[in-house]
Amino acid sequence: MELRDFLPVLWAFIGSGGFAVIYNIHGWGILICALGGALGWLANLLSAPLLQNDIAQFFLAALVISAFSEIMARIRKCPVTGYLLVAIFPLVPGSGIYYTMEYAMQGEVDAFLSSFLHTLGLAGAIAVGVLLTSSAVRMWSTFRRQNSPVKKEVRP
Repeated sequence: MELRDFLPVLWAFIGSGGFAVIYNIHGWGILICALGGALGWLANLLSAPLLQNDIAQFFLAALVISAFSEIMARIRKCPVTGYLLVAIFPLVPGSGIYYTMEYAMQGEVDAFLSSFLHTLGLAGAIAVGVLLTSSAVRMWSTFRRQNSPVKKEVRP
């Protein structure tokens, strides 16, 4: 792979940084959010030769972004939502939504259905990737809290 193949990672970094500013994230949070967006797009690019299916690539990228956001939120003691929403923006299938609506307005039913289902698959892959990571982290933290040596008294 050449350097020009990794330019989308730079654009994802810059775009995520811009959305971090719009969402009023301050200080190091802007850099962390931008890094999350770049990391997700890098995972998307690097998984292309292995998976050869863009829905699976988006799923893997969503898993990576979600895990990164959870880790950064724990380290910085901030809500995970800010990191996650900003870092996931480069993956949003905006062109798919646009072309789906264009085909619908032009009355091209076959192209509309094809584009709609593909865009729905991409959005679903992103949602499932975020959901799986978030659920796994919640289950792990609950398990760890229940099995900790220091038991907290539960009041009725």
